[in-house]
Amino acid sequence: MLTLVSLCTFRANQDLYFFKNSGGKTGSESFDDIKLSELTELIQQKSVTTGLMVLHKGQVIYEFGDLKKVSYVASCRKSILSMLYGKHIQNGTIDLNTTIGEIGIDEKDGLLPIEKTATIRDLITSRSGVHHVASNGGYDADNFLKRGTVQPGEYFVYNNWDFNVAGHVFEQLTGQSIYQEIETQLAIPLGFEDWNIKTQKKSGNKRKSQYLAYHIDLSTRDMAKIGQLMLNEGKWNGEQIIPREWVIKSTAMVTPKDTVFTRHGAPGGIEMSYGYMWWLFENYKELPEYKGAYTAIGYGGQYITIFPEIDVVVVHKTKLGLFRLLGLKEDGGWHYWEILHKIIESYKS
Repeated sequence: MLTLVSLCTFRANQDLYFFKNSGGKTGSESFDDIKLSELTELIQQKSVTTGLMVLHKGQVIYEFGDLKKVSYVASCRKSILSMLYGKHIQNGTIDLNTTIGEIGIDEKDGLLPIEKTATIRDLITSRSGVHHVASNGGYDADNFLKRGTVQPGEYFVYNNWDFNVAGHVFEQLTGQSIYQEIETQLAIPLGFEDWNIKTQKKSGNKRKSQYLAYHIDLSTRDMAKIGQLMLNEGKWNGEQIIPREWVIKSTAMVTPKDTVFTRHGAPGGIEMSYGYMWWLFENYKELPEYKGAYTAIGYGGQYITIFPEIDVVVVHKTKLGLFRLLGLKEDGGWHYWEILHKIIESYKS
């Protein structure tokens, strides 16, 4: 399915329109239709894109693929968990200064005393200093240090152990599963169209770590609502779903761009830093449109990218076949940055 949408309002259900005209230039009036048509050609010729949505001021201005298809969002799950944390930090259920030792986090092969002093804040910024293997792959083992040689909070390394434990801690302290929280905090108030809590499940190898990965399956159009909620600083239809203070804090720099560059380079030429489970755009060719932008990134081409400066949300998905999941074939995500730059190039400032 391929559609170029001009001033098409994104419908949340049969009764309500959640993405509304907020005034000013909207839809294709703010974008160059010729350049958007070039985007279509780029996607068809180069990419393995299965779903793409571009929102401007809450309206869909471009879409491609099967937006209803539900699939794995990979590490975008971490940014979604970050959103869920906000409510419970605000109401005092979660204290980010609590140490993992205080709440009984351990492993079968044991954690060191220094590792147990890591705080929840250290977990959700991937700076715990616990360089323990995770139950699932996809982490930066090349930058692991010898266990016990680094103080918690001092050293950033992208480690699924931190993220998985952050999920476990969230469930332990709130008394709710992550999937129940997605349903109550996001799916119901935002009017998800394709969410099914019964199909959500954790996975991982408990022989490596007892903390499993909380994988999430979503459709492109429901991911777009998550992006729009973040762009709205946590507000939806007049209701503050995610505390505004947490949206701002979680998308502020914790690990600077120089460290991130050392670990991961500059994807698409974008200099990035890292916050609370969100990747933050620090600079791209000094272009003002990229100022303050940030993104959730999932293996194989799963993205939720927010551009506050120009009121734009971009959501992208690919299908991860067996060969891509096993790392035997290009992961499909490389083309996203070219697509993203093409979208922003089409914006008429």
